[in-house]
Amino acid sequence: MENIIEVQCLKHVYPDKTEVKLCGLDFIVKQGERVAILGPNGAGKTTLLSHVLGLLSPVEGKVEVMGLTPYKNFNTIRKNIGVVFQNVDEQIIGPRVYDDIAFTPRNEGLSKEEVHQKVMAVAKTLKIEGLLNKIPHYLSGGQKKKVALAGAMVMMPKILIMDEPFDSLDPKSKGGMVSIINHLNKEHGVTLVVTTHDINVVPSVADTIYILKEGSIVLRGTPQEVFVQVDVLKEANLEPPILLELFARLKAKGYNVNIPNDLDEAEETLLSMLKGDSKIVNSSS
Repeated sequence: MENIIEVQCLKHVYPDKTEVKLCGLDFIVKQGERVAILGPNGAGKTTLLSHVLGLLSPVEGKVEVMGLTPYKNFNTIRKNIGVVFQNVDEQIIGPRVYDDIAFTPRNEGLSKEEVHQKVMAVAKTLKIEGLLNKIPHYLSGGQKKKVALAGAMVMMPKILIMDEPFDSLDPKSKGGMVSIINHLNKEHGVTLVVTTHDINVVPSVADTIYILKEGSIVLRGTPQEVFVQVDVLKEANLEPPILLELFARLKAKGYNVNIPNDLDEAEETLLSMLKGDSKIVNSSS
């Protein structure tokens, strides 16, 4: 897979002279990959995403998206990136849900029929056909997130960036959002870049995780590789997902278990342990 996003030792100075430097490991996203960015507030997540989107220009470092410099090729880049911001109320501007989703294709000059086809297609994918004539202001938080996502994906961009997509969602809505973005990745090949504080969701939505701490990218790897490095996580004010921490502790105690990719794998392993599977033994016993 080719690299679709590359960031190397980024430095930015804001108008108030605040300096943000993001060095350490290079930030690389491959086409079709699912990437999660984790880190405490002030670690540089927003600065990183703003440069990828072409909203900011670095004073040092390299930022490339699809081989182009985002801030120099803003219009080209933005046509290939869908964005869902943390505060979706600021993103939804249409008087009806239909109008909000139709905003980008209308601005691109598509015919009325083409606009309608695209709106209906993305609404069907996200299962929000019943919301199209609703006024966005009266929707629930989960519904608003889906509407914002539909607006971001109506032109089927190559990259989807989501800032805290699970924030304030109830468990059912959260599970629905996980299913939707994984469907977009698997069925449409959309590259995903997600920031989140909901660390327990990360193994379900990420192939690769980047850990940011105080202006440095300190760790990169799969969920299984990253979440067993508890000391590094705690230094970045992060806790590993409860499920993965449990299996890491079992492994440390000598049980022959792998860190599970999801709840189904965890269930299967635990059931095998309860049945006394000879392959899963405590070497210290």
